[in-house]
Amino acid sequence: MAVSLTVNGVERKLDVEGDTPLLWVVRDELGLKGTKFGCGAGLCGACTVHLNGQPVRSCSTPVELAAGAQITTIEGLGDQDRLHALQEAWIEQGVPQCGYCQSGQIMSAAHLLASNPSPSRDDIVSAMTGNICRCGTYSRIIAAVESVAADSRPDQQEGA
Repeated sequence: MAVSLTVNGVERKLDVEGDTPLLWVVRDELGLKGTKFGCGAGLCGACTVHLNGQPVRSCSTPVELAAGAQITTIEGLGDQDRLHALQEAWIEQGVPQCGYCQSGQIMSAAHLLASNPSPSRDDIVSAMTGNICRCGTYSRIIAAVESVAADSRPDQQEGA
């Protein structure tokens, strides 16, 4: 099946089976290895990407459902010259231990902040609930999201 996707702003035309999970298209066909396979059932969140701005579990999303869509992976959040604010906060807060789940965590956090730039702690916990961290760095994840949210508030910016 011919599928056209826009991944991280680049249009891609692929010939893949329609029921192929988007995860394998992103990783194997496009070589974007930041999105991870965790459970294969859409339960852990390691494979989270944005599909038309919404977080989805790419391990359980058939590529045919993504045809014509805008897809953003962890590689599309920042660029080689400048990390996304969440990626910087992850480093500053020392969030990753093994790091395996972190791309999915960051993608979920990015969606939260895009839809709610000033989330409460409860909002953050609720938005991140579907992402499992086997290393248990949840308090650091919350702190990283809180720091980016605080930096984006006008009363917290320099000169305000």
